[in-house]
Parts: sequence; structure tokens; C-alpha cells
Amino acid sequence: MGPIGVPGIILLVILALLLFGPNKLPELGRAVGRTFREFKDGAREIIDDEPASKKKEEAPQPVVAQAKTEDRRLPE
Repeated sequence: MGPIGVPGIILLVILALLLFGPNKLPELGRAVGRTFREFKDGAREIIDDEPASKKKEEAPQPVVAQAKTEDRRLPE
């Protein structure tokens, strides 16, 4: 199955209008938006927690000062 094109999106909008009516669509859209936002926030928390737990387990690495390197281009 390919991606949904413009005719598919139009059909979905018409179907949503018939099922829920024009008065319920804004409320339904807000509920879907809140759900996606909560899901995204939860996923970020899981991703952010994973590196923090790995950092605690690993020993800290010593900081090595890097010497400045000059621009070494070939002569033209």
C-alpha cells in the first residue's frame, strides 16, 4: 500500500465530518493533539533517562587538552 494522497485525505475529512459532525471535530482534534504531546513527552523522558543511567555506571574520563592545530592547506 502506498502513501495516502490528496484524495485519501479529502475522503478521511469527509468521513470524519459525517461520523462526528462539525461541532465535535475541534474537541476531537484537541484530544488527539494532547495525546500526541503526552506520548512525545514520555518518549523524551525515556530517551533522556537512558544516557543518564549509563553515565552513572561508567567511570569519568579524564579531560585531555587539545593542542591548537594550524590550518595546513596545500599551496595553490
